Amino acid sequence: MQMVRVARNWWSHSKTVALIWSICFILYFSLLHMANKISSSQNIIPSATTASSASDADPSTANRVQRSVLYDRMARDLDEHGPKFLKHGETSQSLSLSDIFTLKDGHVTPVLKAASPPVRANVLYLNPEYSIPISKAVQNVFGPYFDKAIWFQNSSLYHFSMFHASHHITPVPATADEIETEATSVRAVAEGLCPLKIVLDRVVLTSTGVLLGCWQVTSGADPITIRAKLRIALPRAPEKQLYDAAILHTSFARLLGHPKDSPTEPSRQLQFFHELVDRINSKIRGTEAMVSELWYVEEYDVLALALDGRMKARKFHLGCKRT
Repeated sequence: MQMVRVARNWWSHSKTVALIWSICFILYFSLLHMANKISSSQNIIPSATTASSASDADPSTANRVQRSVLYDRMARDLDEHGPKFLKHGETSQSLSLSDIFTLKDGHVTPVLKAASPPVRANVLYLNPEYSIPISKAVQNVFGPYFDKAIWFQNSSLYHFSMFHASHHITPVPATADEIETEATSVRAVAEGLCPLKIVLDRVVLTSTGVLLGCWQVTSGADPITIRAKLRIALPRAPEKQLYDAAILHTSFARLLGHPKDSPTEPSRQLQFFHELVDRINSKIRGTEAMVSELWYVEEYDVLALALDGRMKARKFHLGCKRT
């Protein structure tokens, strides 16, 4: 009987111990599960904060990135579409090269056609202090190979197209009074803009033969902001503008024919053009400049700014005034 009583006591004690251990294990794993859930929740919170921070990033940084992506795409254009300018293709403004240039006996002459109504363009102006050295470098690199089959942009008219109150694709007629009102509105925009400090990000050659300088803004008004302000100031302007809102570019030259002593095999021909672009980039990439004028230009000839045509320019200094 004594043995039976001992066995029963041992069994009762064992069940108690087992129950206690079971409760401990359950509590342990419950707490561990809760800790994991809390940890997971905490890991999610920083991600949301990071996403919010990215969306609230400095707009100027986002604009620079947007321009870089755009310039990358422009730089690929020649490889993707080939040198269409050798076959007398179109310009970036849907005009054929024969519409704006004649090439006779190796000499290039612009074709000046009256714009009816006149194009009304708003452009930032690049001072000759900066444009002349660039123009000389471009002529030194490209001139020997293209002789007369090239059009060099007039260095006294280097500009960055911003916004059109009227363009040749969507003309918006205006009376003399309406033009004066537009000019006054543009002056007000200019007074509120700060001068731009810019740097030449790269030079690209497009499939249509345009040698472009693609710029970044390091301080001052951003092109996206400028275009947005001009959109408000010029409510009658065409909804569809000619260029991307972020772009800041100027034309240096336009190639119109085959280079001298160049390969005729397509892949080697492309390589030849890339080498010329690399050469000009090695000379002028990184050039810094200040832009302090916004022009309201009436172009009486189509592409007057690009072709030295007839025009009337109203020049406004960027005043950096707070409104």
